[in-house]
Amino acid sequence: MADAVDVPIRDESIRLGQFLKLANLIESGAEAKEIIADGLVSVNGEVDVRRGRQLHQGDIVSIDGGPSARVVNGGGW
Repeated sequence: MADAVDVPIRDESIRLGQFLKLANLIESGAEAKEIIADGLVSVNGEVDVRRGRQLHQGDIVSIDGGPSARVVNGGGW
């Protein structure tokens, strides 16, 4: 997970489904719902099936062991 790309968020937290789109790990909310429900998304190395999970500074999200993105505060969308 050391190769995670830093993705700045506007607020102090963001929902998992929103973050997947913001980080360009997926293309749509429907795709986020599907891959999360299928258990393909990991947060900090553990599978999470909650699309509404709140992510915070430093959390690392990856899809099926593939691309990873790290939540960082202080940017915007």
